[in-house]
Amino acid sequence: MARLMQGIIVKHNLMKQPLVVINKSGGAGAEGFLSVKNSKGDPYKIIITLSNLFTTPLATGVPFNWKDMTPVAMLALDQFILWTNTEKGYKSAKEYIDAAKAAGPGKFKMGGTGSKQEDQIITVGLEKATGTKFSYIPYKGGGEVAVQLVGNHVDSSVNNPAEAVAQWRAGSLTAQCVFDDVRLPYKEKVTPTQSWNDIPTCKEAGIPTDYQMLRGIFMAPGVTADQVAYFNEVFKKMMATKEWKDYMEKGAFSQTNLTGKEFNDWLTKAEANHKQLMQEAGFLAKIITTTRAARLARSRRKSSLPSSLRSSALSSCGTVTASVPVGARMVRNRALSPSTSA
Repeated sequence: MARLMQGIIVKHNLMKQPLVVINKSGGAGAEGFLSVKNSKGDPYKIIITLSNLFTTPLATGVPFNWKDMTPVAMLALDQFILWTNTEKGYKSAKEYIDAAKAAGPGKFKMGGTGSKQEDQIITVGLEKATGTKFSYIPYKGGGEVAVQLVGNHVDSSVNNPAEAVAQWRAGSLTAQCVFDDVRLPYKEKVTPTQSWNDIPTCKEAGIPTDYQMLRGIFMAPGVTADQVAYFNEVFKKMMATKEWKDYMEKGAFSQTNLTGKEFNDWLTKAEANHKQLMQEAGFLAKIITTTRAARLARSRRKSSLPSSLRSSALSSCGTVTASVPVGARMVRNRALSPSTSA
């Protein structure tokens, strides 16, 4: 998404200086988060983050919280869909869940991207809402998950729309329900018979759970209100372009834009929801003693990340950083334009 944004901003001359995109995906996004956290007052650095904003610190104990940065805007929300193999013949999400419950705990396999991330958290929420228990099978990415489901190596998945659209269009997968309160707005046919709008919500199907993944913009702590306002204006113009709207429809995103108090309130609620689900699933990082923490800190002097994170990388929701050249100035005042991570 960062490079798409970069291209739109350049094409439509929305900033006097181009954004420079820098990938910082190490440690499930922790590298990018810590980089922005430790850049207090720097208006040249912003970050585009996913819901790993919540899951990474909760699961790993990395010293970071979203409040360590300055919230700017929610650009969109990723949707997730309960998919099954068409050959199995399930006519509804409820029919599939009833079959999983009848088979017994752990008999049905749910494929997903990574562990302790969005897909597994959605699975936990689904289990909690329905009294079902799945065996969760992690894979490297959504594309692999879709292939495994087509091959009947797992019984279902909760891929986002773009990850399974090819198999859905081919008739290999069935979209049972979308994890949102409302249906997707896109009514153009994707398959010969269905549009995204034709997929019922999981709540319509009798499954009282929902989940969307954040696509949000944050800046370093200590930046000014004018600097935040500058980027809000840039992204508002970006989201009005045809290129952005086409991208939203192609990926079946929820075009939800929040700023200010509304965005902060959403973040607070989303963090609490993630913490509750992850705690119930046993995904929260264990608290270490002060003495052990000191020993670990001494052994990690050369790295800002815990050793458990140094070699890991998040396949589906990494962090990218983009920068604005130092010469860039804000339109409204003398404050300098920030840099961007996505």
